Amino acid sequence: MTRRAVVVDVVRSPFAKGKDTGALVGVHPVDLLAGVLAALQERTGIDPGRIDDVIAGCVLPVGEQSGNVARHAVLAAGWPEEVPATTIDRKCGSAQQALQFAAQAVVAGEQDAVVAAGVDMMSTVPMKANRLGRDELGPRLRGRYPDGMVRQGISAELIAARWGIGREECDAWSVRSHRRAAAAQEAGDLTAQIEPVTRPDGTVVDRDEGIRAESSMETLARLKPAFRDEAMAERYPEIDWVVTAGSSSQVSDGAAAALVVSEDVAERWGLRPRAAVVRGVVVGVDPVLMLHGVIPATERVLARTGLAIDDIDVAEVNEAFAPIVLAWLKETGADPERVNVHGGAIAFGHPVGASGGRLLATLIDALEGRHGRYGLLTMCESGGMANATVLERLS
Repeated sequence: MTRRAVVVDVVRSPFAKGKDTGALVGVHPVDLLAGVLAALQERTGIDPGRIDDVIAGCVLPVGEQSGNVARHAVLAAGWPEEVPATTIDRKCGSAQQALQFAAQAVVAGEQDAVVAAGVDMMSTVPMKANRLGRDELGPRLRGRYPDGMVRQGISAELIAARWGIGREECDAWSVRSHRRAAAAQEAGDLTAQIEPVTRPDGTVVDRDEGIRAESSMETLARLKPAFRDEAMAERYPEIDWVVTAGSSSQVSDGAAAALVVSEDVAERWGLRPRAAVVRGVVVGVDPVLMLHGVIPATERVLARTGLAIDDIDVAEVNEAFAPIVLAWLKETGADPERVNVHGGAIAFGHPVGASGGRLLATLIDALEGRHGRYGLLTMCESGGMANATVLERLS
């Protein structure tokens, strides 16, 4: 009999600004991840001794996040020493890839219960800290792309130019993201997915910090292009420089965890799953244009499930930059009212190793709230990759 992987529940921390004044500063990354693991155990009632593996995404596994942060968090959560764990890095899609690896192990029958998680505290371990100031590409890769790689912001500008996306569209999508996130926050739509975090000074953090309800077209219009570069302008004269800090995801701190089990095991153990993992894919694309992988990833996962875009009741497309979602909408023809219905990373922030967990939690919440059947989660990734996962609501 074919086994089906189901998601019992998803828990995440509040997402905080990834700077030295952020709401989660002072919390150790191991403790942050351990907190969501413990909350997941409490909410699902599972005996952690039954968990076959913990897979946690972490894009910056150095410093406080080094030495297999997933294993450290399992032990910090008080789980049995017999529970193994591994840390993976598929850039921004790391937590989503953890979900797909967990589902694959369950469907294959190798494991019955796996936790898919993720963490990154970008205030503690800043971007590029793991490169140690060295050349991470090497001469052979540089030889294949002699014109050189580019920053993700340049890739976002290239996508805007290729798909004819202007500054006003980007700003409007950014305002939408903040306003929808603020509305969801005030309505309590995010409360159930968030496990409050107590800082060392006793302060309790229970709300996402980056949401700006007051965001407007007028305030965004005053922002300068964030990635303008004269060398890049000469190399790519088609760029109009439409991306600002306001239409980019925020550097953030956060963690998330989901319990994935086989459907038959859920029944035997008395667990009530919320969604089934229908299919997941990962693709590679041109590493210079880089961030458009969500388009072919969506095409592939829909083809493999036999679904059409109109069958998707809710979609979460990670808002690394506004042009990514806008290009995806143009290519897929998806109804914008079904996409990022509670806002996205432009508002919530993007702790890279954990973002897939937030998107998963928000997707399932939105499917339940709208009584939808199918949901899509897709994420662009550094280096020219993208994951896409289709879920089916069960609860």
